[in-house]
Amino acid sequence: MKPKLSPRPSPVSIQTRLLKWYRKHRRDLPWRHSHDPYRIWIAEVMLQQTRIAAVVPYYDRFLKRFPTVESLARARQDSVLKYWSGLGYYSRARNLHRAAQEIVSKHAGKFPPSLDAALKLPGIGHYTAAAVLSIAYEAPLAVLDGNVARVLARLDAIRGDLRAPSSWKLLASKAQDLLAREAPGDWNQALMELGETICTPRAPQCKICPIAQACRARRLGLTESIPAPRKKRAPVHQKIAAAILRDPRGRTLLIKDPGAHDDVLFSRMWQFPAIEVTRQPRRELEAHLRATLGLSTPLSLEPLPQARHGVTFRNITLLPFLVEVAKLPRLPRTRTLPVSHLRRTSHLSISSATRKIADALSKAISSK
Repeated sequence: MKPKLSPRPSPVSIQTRLLKWYRKHRRDLPWRHSHDPYRIWIAEVMLQQTRIAAVVPYYDRFLKRFPTVESLARARQDSVLKYWSGLGYYSRARNLHRAAQEIVSKHAGKFPPSLDAALKLPGIGHYTAAAVLSIAYEAPLAVLDGNVARVLARLDAIRGDLRAPSSWKLLASKAQDLLAREAPGDWNQALMELGETICTPRAPQCKICPIAQACRARRLGLTESIPAPRKKRAPVHQKIAAAILRDPRGRTLLIKDPGAHDDVLFSRMWQFPAIEVTRQPRRELEAHLRATLGLSTPLSLEPLPQARHGVTFRNITLLPFLVEVAKLPRLPRTRTLPVSHLRRTSHLSISSATRKIADALSKAISSK
């Protein structure tokens, strides 16, 4: 005869246990030191698809440069991108800048406290709006991201693909029903914290989970199979050849080139002339330089150390070449600067891929 299972704790009991655990064990993160909606908003945008450990130094540096929404709204986009450089997904920074301008012009410099108004801002979806409004204004709005979805799915033993529209809709409803309305900000952060630190995708630490008694997946022995593994997109392998032009005065050229690879690597930021290549990188890059920069003299392309770069499902090989030229071309949307300044381009926004290409030249020079 099977032993009787103890009754499942009530929603109020679940809320009480999780909030008590969170307030005792929550990590000391910089955005938790304030209820300023601007600071919370910056953190939530940075944390999209980015690990907390990677965000912390960027968050501090970004807020030191742009301490208020007004300072962000006044800034040049290039400056915003420079302080975002390295975090990736640069459309987030552009939307952040545009939204700051709207907040200043339409909302008197205050992040709008209503959900409808928040959702009209560039780059603000339901998750970000709910997170900011619940934490900053205690609005009774539940958040739903991957961590929260996993916790809720295990609590109710919901199987299958959680990202399927019907499953996500069900989880959103459950998140709102379970919301601790007297402390929505802490509750949302508690669920996310639990998913990030205890109720992890693999090997969840059920023995120290504050709401383990309420978990149906644990009772049924399904914690390792819920949620179902997501189908991974097949990796795409790309090769990008880039040219570091250098004139006799030791200067090089950066451009803004909205090529086919731009959204992946350079995000419309300052970059070296580059092109996606296949079988003959040197020849294909030389043809690209002649066609786009008007270089007609014989070109000598010296290969530099290769670099690897990953963006979501793309595995990219960067193939830098040093190209000595008598004179740098003068074209719109180009900038010249000393090669020695590539490592400290303080006045230009460049992506991490561009930094890797610049590093290849530094390595070649230092090895000689």
